[in-house]
Amino acid sequence: MKLNPEQIKSYNDDGYLVIKNFCSQAEIKKLYTVALEDDAMSKNALDLNDQTGKKTRLSLWFKPGNDVFGYLTRSERMVSSVAQLLNGDAPVCHFHSKLMQKEPKIGGAWEWHQDYGYWYKNQFMFPDQLISVMVALTPANKENGCLQVIKGSHKLGRVNHGFAGEQVGADIVMVENALKTMDLVYCEIEAGDALIFHSNLLHRSEANLSDHPRWSIISCYSLQSNLAYNETSTSWKTPIEVVPDRAVLEWEPESLSNADFLKKENDPALKETGWENDLKV
Repeated sequence: MKLNPEQIKSYNDDGYLVIKNFCSQAEIKKLYTVALEDDAMSKNALDLNDQTGKKTRLSLWFKPGNDVFGYLTRSERMVSSVAQLLNGDAPVCHFHSKLMQKEPKIGGAWEWHQDYGYWYKNQFMFPDQLISVMVALTPANKENGCLQVIKGSHKLGRVNHGFAGEQVGADIVMVENALKTMDLVYCEIEAGDALIFHSNLLHRSEANLSDHPRWSIISCYSLQSNLAYNETSTSWKTPIEVVPDRAVLEWEPESLSNADFLKKENDPALKETGWENDLKV
């Protein structure tokens, strides 16, 4: 995939970019079926609560493997798009991926935040070299809690984050000022579309009060030159072994049971305090 100059300019100006039909419907059907049916995904899901008690389920893993989701995150189209937007000479590395599962009526909301507001504690040096790619497995719209972004807010730099109730969110005064200054955008996308966004883009999502699920996979990337001095995983500094786009549909995938899922009980730092705030979107 070759992004055109207008798409690259849009990302740099706005802090996000939507690519329609990033995945085919056949690919989405396969990905969604695996997400629903592979026991490893459900067994390794974490329940994240919002301030009203509604829950979002999330499964997170680090090294992209030879399963169908690994093939997507390592695909030529994905890595090429990320490389063009990060605009660096160093190889692209995979920080982590997460399957977001907002179920009908019970899927929770998240406060305004920046990804780098949390990843800062991992001591990544360069937020401009961190990026996330959300691929919708089901339609995402206002009714089921699609992502909301403040257009251009990545240019603010890192905003202070602190507790708001039981969640950690961005400084609400800065958020309110940003909303007075910049446009609020509801990123409504269809299954198969990709939403790519900067690590300093302010974003949030409402609870899913609809009758329809809102599922997506979000893969986060960095450049190998972007050192993280307080990150225990190693995928962030390991160049991706790129596979052809056709791998998602044509290659025989391994089970997700081989993936290195994040487990709350196995990470003392996450277990002690605030682990859920690293994961939200």
